[in-house]
Formats: sequence, structure tokens, C-alpha cells
Amino acid sequence: MTFALLQHGGRVDAAARRYGGSRRDWLDLSTGINPRPWPVAKAGHVEWANLPSPETLVELEAAAAAHFGCAPELCCAMPGSEAGMRLLARLIGLPGRAVPPTYRTHVDAFAESAPILFGEDPGAAATVMIANPANPDGTLRDGSALLAWHDRIAARDGWLVVDEAFADATPAQSVAGNVAARANLVVLRSFGKFFGLAGLRLGFAIAPPLLIASLRRAMGDWPLHAAALRIASAAYRDQSWIAQARIYLAARAVALDAMLDRHGLIGMGASPLFRLVVTPDAAALFERLARARILVRPFADKPNHLRFGVPADGLALARLDRALRDG
Repeated sequence: MTFALLQHGGRVDAAARRYGGSRRDWLDLSTGINPRPWPVAKAGHVEWANLPSPETLVELEAAAAAHFGCAPELCCAMPGSEAGMRLLARLIGLPGRAVPPTYRTHVDAFAESAPILFGEDPGAAATVMIANPANPDGTLRDGSALLAWHDRIAARDGWLVVDEAFADATPAQSVAGNVAARANLVVLRSFGKFFGLAGLRLGFAIAPPLLIASLRRAMGDWPLHAAALRIASAAYRDQSWIAQARIYLAARAVALDAMLDRHGLIGMGASPLFRLVVTPDAAALFERLARARILVRPFADKPNHLRFGVPADGLALARLDRALRDG
């Protein structure tokens, strides 16, 4: 197993170099990205010859805000939630405290960072980061508990940043609509995971007005390219597709759970985009699947963990089933 495969999902080229085959030979289950993306042809023509107009950015943020359940003026589109997270860390300017398990970026974004348990008093002003649902174990926290914790953090002049990158599939516990009433609350959202278009590198910050203004100044006049603006605006307005995607992902997750169970593996997590498997045989299981040209997500700091993205259909699920059965 190479270093690249331990750092991020989606490293199919690195897997092919290590285990053989070409990219098209591989079944990539190493990410939490919807394997059935929103059909970009529905967005229509993308104007590439001209700079994106400010009006198209306003339209996107209005469509996204309606989807998130927040006020449009509190919603700022960014070139990927990871880049936005790092920028927010600098703008807020406090030490970071991240709730494990979490994304590496929740730690790396801060010059000074330390872990914190959910609900723990940070003891001093800090930017507290939490993913909801969590990554990679898929734990889903109650929104009211997050808001209560925010109030304790804000009382110490700290900030709570809730990363809701996987919230679109199960939006009931989102706290995006509470940002206006909570002065030191930020919610991050990702477009690419639920809509299956991670290559657009599009994310959003939902934050108080002064922080939104600072984000806009830091990013400049053209933070997004024309395709991201047009495609995402249309996708967020496609209520029929969104409803169907939630049903589809839930069904695929149930099918994955049943298949894993047949092999003595327990799929953990509340997000229908992925399941975490904890097993002492994780390293050997990763190698077995890689030899079958199936990539799942290992973790350098948790050698007994593997994360499985949901297979797109019955054929992909059957391929995984055979690899687990036959070795």
C-alpha cells in the first residue's frame, strides 16, 4: 500500500501503478461521492468566452441557500470546501480544535491545533471543527446538541464550524438555518459529494455577514468558473432529482449493508454515501480487493479501518461481493 492511497480517496491512478490495470479496469469505492452524478447536460450551454458575471454568482448562492435552508446573504460560494476551510481558519485567527474522527484538513488548516471531544468545554477561545455526519465513521449528531455546544463555545469568544459535507443525503440535522441566530457559527457545505460532481471543486460557507464579507474580499471577483456556476445553479433547483437521489442512495446503502453482513463485516455510519468497516483484517482485505481492481479507503492512523463508498448498481455490488467471497 502506497502513501498516496493512505492520504485521500480517489487515487485510482496510484492504485493502478501499484496493483496493475488501467483506470477503466478499476471500481473506485474509495470516496464518499455519489456514484450516479447529476446529469450535467441538463444545465445547458456553458459560456466559456466571457468572464462569469456577478449575477450568475448571486443566482447560484440563492439556489444553494434555498437548498440549505438559510438566508442567501449568509451563503458564500467557494472553490471547494477544503480551500474555504483553510481560508476561514486564517480569517478567524484562533487556534483550532477538531473533533475526531475527522478530515485531515480540519487539523492542517490551523497553525495550532488539538483534538477535542464532542461537547467538551474548549477552555479558551478556539475555532472548533466538527463534521456532521462525521468522516469516516458516519456518526450523525443531533442538531440541537450542536447548537447548545455552540453557545458554550461562543461564550468563550470561540467559533463552532460544522462541516456538513455529507449532509445533503440526510438533511434533518443540518444547522445551516440557525446561522443567523448564532453569531459565532459557520456551516460548510460541499456540492460535489451528493451531486456526484467533485471535479467542479465547489463548496459553500454559511456564516455571519462580517465573516462572509471577509471571505468575499479574500477570494476576489471571480472565485468560481463558469461551469460550476451554471451546473450547480441548475442542480440545486432540480428538486425531482434531489428527492430521487436520496431514495437511490438509501437503497444502495441498505444493499451494501446486507452484502457486507453476509461476509461477516459490519458497515457503520448514518450517511448513505459510505460505510466504515472496522476489522483486524483490514490490511489484508484492502490488498485482496486491490488485486481484484477494487479500491476502498484505508487510513494510516487507523490500520483496522476501511471505508466503502456505495456501489453504483447491482453489477458493481456483485463485483465487490465476488471479490470478498473469492479473494
